Amino acid sequence: MTDDVGRTAEDLLGAYRNRQPIEPVADRFADAPLSLAYEIALAQVEDWVKHGDTIKGHKVGLASRAIQRQMGVSQPDFGHLTASMFHLENAPIPTGTFIQPRIEPEVAFVLGKPLRGPGVTIADAAAAVDFVLPSLEIVDSRIRDWAIGIFDTVADNASSGGVVLGSRPTRLTDVDLRLTGVNLHVNGELIATGAGGAVLGSPLNALVWLANTVGPLGVTLEPGHVVLPGSMTKAVPISPGDTIVADFAGIGSVTALLEGPR
Repeated sequence: MTDDVGRTAEDLLGAYRNRQPIEPVADRFADAPLSLAYEIALAQVEDWVKHGDTIKGHKVGLASRAIQRQMGVSQPDFGHLTASMFHLENAPIPTGTFIQPRIEPEVAFVLGKPLRGPGVTIADAAAAVDFVLPSLEIVDSRIRDWAIGIFDTVADNASSGGVVLGSRPTRLTDVDLRLTGVNLHVNGELIATGAGGAVLGSPLNALVWLANTVGPLGVTLEPGHVVLPGSMTKAVPISPGDTIVADFAGIGSVTALLEGPR
């Protein structure tokens, strides 16, 4: 099984390098526990770090009912965010780095204190957050046609792709994340709306879930790290040349510019 984990991780790493999707990997691991999918993901993260990338945070995926219905799953998952995934707002993002990207608006947490589960409470999570930022996550799948189940997306580092952070920090005491609404525009057209309450009842609940899930694995959420708690809307397909804007009530806006076709 260890050999199968290594080969699958290599296949997914190859998909990153070649920008060519692969067939779903779950069929290789019939009846295997989800922990094995996380081993596959971690093997990729270790390879990225070995070659000079650095871990800058984590993401919670599949946190809203809209996303779960869209993906046909019933539980959240998590992935790692590395430095190479972060892109500056209003700077063209190379589209050649993605295979089949989609966009998700999220309220990003920036931690001021460490968080490590189990046993993390809402109070612990709120006390650990330094500030929040408006953000757009570019999700991508190395699995052909997004034909994923929970095992596939976990093995694929929770379908991570890229992150664009806005530049206006907001303190938690200045906003009620449950009631925060978002309007998502692509090329000036309103594509989707949502609210923070769609993310496990509150994005803070997703932060608690993450800390208590990764803690037993020996992972601490570190000060300065970014945590993406999950999308407030369904994931929307995007294309080269698109301009995406997410406006968050009380938090501000963030803009992602995709480089045009060549």
